[in-house]
Amino acid sequence: MEINVFNREKDCFQQEKVYGQKMINWLYGTKTGLLASSLLCGQRVSKLYGLIQDSQLLSQHKIKKFIKDFDIKMSEFEPEEGGSKDQPFSSFNKFFVRKFKKGERAFPSRTADMGSFAEGRYFGFESVGPQVKVPVKGKYLDPVSIISNEKWSNYFLDGPLVIGRLCPTDYHRFHFPDGGKVLDFYTISGELHSVNPLAIKQKKDVFLKNERHVTILETENFGKLAYVEVGAMMVGKIVQSFEGKSFSRGQEKGYFLFGGSTVIVIGEKGKWRPSSDIVNFSKEGIEVFLKLGNVIAQNA
Repeated sequence: MEINVFNREKDCFQQEKVYGQKMINWLYGTKTGLLASSLLCGQRVSKLYGLIQDSQLLSQHKIKKFIKDFDIKMSEFEPEEGGSKDQPFSSFNKFFVRKFKKGERAFPSRTADMGSFAEGRYFGFESVGPQVKVPVKGKYLDPVSIISNEKWSNYFLDGPLVIGRLCPTDYHRFHFPDGGKVLDFYTISGELHSVNPLAIKQKKDVFLKNERHVTILETENFGKLAYVEVGAMMVGKIVQSFEGKSFSRGQEKGYFLFGGSTVIVIGEKGKWRPSSDIVNFSKEGIEVFLKLGNVIAQNA
């Protein structure tokens, strides 16, 4: 299965290079793979894999080949603190959570514009209720089930929703799209299935079954947001690096250790709407690639 994404900056379609493509195809494209996925998508397997990626001995040698295979522009990133010119990262996980150099990415200065909270591929919808079944068949975009908390779910009925999918090749830190304060935070335990489009096509309830971290935000320009980090296959851990209650636009919120994953942001009805190109491409089942901080939505 080919994954074609529209790159807004380059104004063209690009075929995604998928890390672990053969494994994904087997797990979610064959009967034997689907049986095995229930074993491989548990917490213990992912934690063990995360420990391997933390090991200098077992993982450092993979970094250079990964950079070459996926054409990662390392000039944009800071080395690990204490890293040398020859060995800027002590393990694959340290490389995986690399930080951008200061000034490499910027969030919108216009307060009416929402910046993208992660660097990745986006779907966006102006209004999502319990019966919405996009972009593939299955009721996995139901905001009530995604948030899974009666205290907050009603705030987000029929509101806008954007999904940012991060591949293993991407920058894996996620940020606040606007300034504001944290109202609540909780975790929802679950499985760790892949968020690759092929996996989602076969297992339609991924966003309802996978582990999730949910933060309810009160923002300065976009009302309340439900900010949901979704764990995925071989994600060693979701780390919340942010501390405190108040935050600023573009500030780092946290990061994913090794593995592709997803961030979902849900808003209140009528407060904001995703950018028109994202909405239009989403209707066709096509994701839009955005750099961190690119405009993703506008307030209403």
